[in-house]
Amino acid sequence: MEQEGVVVKVVSGEPEAQIACGLLRSNGIACGYRDTEAIDSPLEDFQAAGQREILVRPEDAETARALLEESGPDTA
Repeated sequence: MEQEGVVVKVVSGEPEAQIACGLLRSNGIACGYRDTEAIDSPLEDFQAAGQREILVRPEDAETARALLEESGPDTA
């Protein structure tokens, strides 16, 4: 994302972040994700591990949160 995004959800890892962003993108919402500060893997220096923050444009935040809420536990 070119501009600073708003965090709409924190998910457990990259696969879940990809699913969440896929859902948002399929609904016309630009999405990205990044590592949080809470990396809890002993391999953190070797690979990306841990929670991810899902980011959208500020104007899309309310709609994105609603979509993620509706989607159920796969993106919770």
